[in-house]
Amino acid sequence: MGPPTGPAGQSDARTARPRAAVHAASGHRLGAAHPRQEGPTDLRLVPPALAAWATAALMPTAPAGWAVGMVTGALVLAVVLLRRERRQLQRDQRERTQLQKDRRRRPTRFRPPVAVAALLLCVAAAAASAALHGADLRRGPVPGSARQYATVTAEVEVTADPRLTAPRVRGNRAAPPTVVMEADVRRVVEEAGAVVATRTPVLVLVDVGEEGPGKDIDAGGARPSRAGPAASRWLGLLPTTRLRVTARSAPPRTSGDRIAAVLRVRDGRAAPEVVAGPSAAQRLAGRLRAGLREATDGLPGDARALLPGLVVGDTSRVTPELEEAFKETDLAHTLAVSGANFTIVLALLLGPPGLAQRSERRGVAPRLGLSLRTTALLGGALALGFVVVCRPDPSVLRAAACGSVALLALATGRRRSLLPALATAVLLLVLYDPWLARSYGFLLSVLATGALLTLAPRWSAALRRRGVPPRLAEALAAAGAAQAVCAPVVAVLSARVSLVGVPCNLLAEFAVAPATVLGFAALATAPVAMPVAEALAWCGGWPAGWIAGIARTGAALPGAGVDWPGSWAGAALLALLTLGGLLVGRRLLRHPWWCGVCALLLVLAVVQPPPLARVIKGWPPPGWRMVMCDVGQGDAMVLAAGEGTGVVVDAGPDPALVDGCLRSLGVTRVPLVVLTHFHADHVAGLPGVLRGRAVGAIETTALEEPADQADAVRRQAAARRIPLRHVAAGERRRAGPLSWEVVWPPSGTGPRAMPPTSTEGPNDASVTLLVRTAGLRLLLLGDLEPPAQRELARSPAAAALAGVDVLKVAHHGSAHQDPDLVRRVAPRLALISCGADNTYGHPAPDTVAALRGQGATVLRTDRDGALAVAGSGGALRVLGD
Repeated sequence: MGPPTGPAGQSDARTARPRAAVHAASGHRLGAAHPRQEGPTDLRLVPPALAAWATAALMPTAPAGWAVGMVTGALVLAVVLLRRERRQLQRDQRERTQLQKDRRRRPTRFRPPVAVAALLLCVAAAAASAALHGADLRRGPVPGSARQYATVTAEVEVTADPRLTAPRVRGNRAAPPTVVMEADVRRVVEEAGAVVATRTPVLVLVDVGEEGPGKDIDAGGARPSRAGPAASRWLGLLPTTRLRVTARSAPPRTSGDRIAAVLRVRDGRAAPEVVAGPSAAQRLAGRLRAGLREATDGLPGDARALLPGLVVGDTSRVTPELEEAFKETDLAHTLAVSGANFTIVLALLLGPPGLAQRSERRGVAPRLGLSLRTTALLGGALALGFVVVCRPDPSVLRAAACGSVALLALATGRRRSLLPALATAVLLLVLYDPWLARSYGFLLSVLATGALLTLAPRWSAALRRRGVPPRLAEALAAAGAAQAVCAPVVAVLSARVSLVGVPCNLLAEFAVAPATVLGFAALATAPVAMPVAEALAWCGGWPAGWIAGIARTGAALPGAGVDWPGSWAGAALLALLTLGGLLVGRRLLRHPWWCGVCALLLVLAVVQPPPLARVIKGWPPPGWRMVMCDVGQGDAMVLAAGEGTGVVVDAGPDPALVDGCLRSLGVTRVPLVVLTHFHADHVAGLPGVLRGRAVGAIETTALEEPADQADAVRRQAAARRIPLRHVAAGERRRAGPLSWEVVWPPSGTGPRAMPPTSTEGPNDASVTLLVRTAGLRLLLLGDLEPPAQRELARSPAAAALAGVDVLKVAHHGSAHQDPDLVRRVAPRLALISCGADNTYGHPAPDTVAALRGQGATVLRTDRDGALAVAGSGGALRVLGD
């Protein structure tokens, strides 16, 4: 209201109380509609936080003398500056008093000496903390034993949830699973029997070996990773549990890690020797997490995997394919619990974060009549429980610390400001745990939060001024700001830039809050009412499944991402391009037509319609008949069987590589997958072939060795209800313009079908195909060794093998080739699939020379990339990608 007026209509301004500054600054007669608690952004804590962060990142592995010198120098300079400022204030006591009075109405005047002294004190504290934490890596007997690769008997305390390593291919076999645990060594038993107390961080690797099917760790996707009984016992250990282990020690692979040694437990099949159980808090957290897993057991695959990860960070069910899809679409922050989850939960208590700078409150607390201090205490308990249940990941710690600072301000009645709270949280966390300063997860969390607090409000206001609806403007600004700031760091980690990150985050954002709230409700009710928890989890499964669907759909687009230099130079280049794009974008917003043209070009770049992509990239070449995919040290080939259709022969060692090859060819239907034999470098990529494609059948050799890979193929076929059958010589098939005959192995099952002189069972059992298409004949030899090659040359099918057009050279071009078969086949073109700089020496120089001696043109994927065969019998062409 305006100032009161007297009876004569004159203003009685002399007796009226002055208007509050926030209302006077609004420019409106009635004052501000939403009075804010503060004026300009307070940045005083930002420089000390950044200085402490940089110091903590540099000092953990620095020599002790450097740390002492930095701490001493910073303290001396800080004391000198503070003493000078004190003398200055004493000489002008009267002005100081006046400044104190003025401070009640306007912000404190910036004092450079005091600010610099505060920064130096933070640097000294960070250097001291980092030096002490770094000393843990050099203290005690563990580091010395690691340098000698000695076997140690120690008592370790688990500090994080154990996890099972992702499947890995080594040569032609899949590496057995390994359980990985972060732990602290608390006691070491020396050779003389003496027990030495210590506290040394280590990484424990437990070899559980190859076991039969056991606990299904992540059966929610196309490639489940099953853990046997031994692995399940280790994976069930909770943080704070103490174990006694006998392990071989080794130094960490890279310097600068927060571990002093790697302990490898060889006898992982034995049950872990538990010395002391977990704490009461961890037991409660374990029951809650187990209850949520049980409540989500009945959900569809992706929702079953994602909801526990989104709520409590339990990613044990997340398949490698789903994880890769989330990374490709820049949705990895939703794959597991993050600070955004705590923000959502805290918003239920206090109201939206956007109200932090206003004098009003919303949420549950004011409706329940809770006082400020009670609300703050309840929020603090919520933050502590959140960290315990969800585990202290960098983003969780950052969110909990930032929220706790805001709650402290709320409890003391002081103004709330999120940017100073973020700076305070960063400062406290790097002082508490300096290793966070080197964590990419912590860096991305802070960058994203800073972008949401600084850039997003301005971008949102600019979009609203141009007519964008407020809610859509906020979502666009938030997704764009986080993407622009975090993309350079993500490029360093993944050597790739996502082009679908912003739209995928926009589409997923609306499902994150309901999935989080319903998931936490299921978590809380599971111990007391499992049917209610299952109902809540079922409701939460819908938004979780939506998020997973967005990730899979976005990742399946041909232009979802582009390769980028995975270095800090590449990050700087991307940052410059992003800045340039923002400057150009500001001008384009004034021209709607140009905005539409740019949007259309971006859509075309992402979707890449096959005709347009073929014209621009020249790949795949028109009329292609066969493509040998570049899958590294392995085999994967595609035979054209019609528009968008291809027969796949072998799948390579990596699902992502064969999936990318098929996507580049536009193959969406696979009537048949032929797996020549069960070595991992031929079958481990099968999930990539099955991903998003209609597959008619899978045919394999009859010799199911190695057994673990054969079992994995059977499980995947059964999960997708794809027929699985064995083939033998003499069988003929056709798919569109394509026809082929199986020329090896001979009929029969198991080792009886192998040559009597063979010692390479799986290799010599390889399915060998003679393919005919467009007048071309192609011979695909799998990994046949000389004994089987000699038998093939004497078989009834030998006459049809003479003078083929294209030969897929056996076993990656190894030196083990039968000269008689090479002379009989006499190919015009010989293709070799092998990995760059492989340790096997493939292809062998003698093999390449022998093929060229028969007049063949020899091409190899390690040098020429993917190879496409096109043309017809009279005009054979080959092109590289």
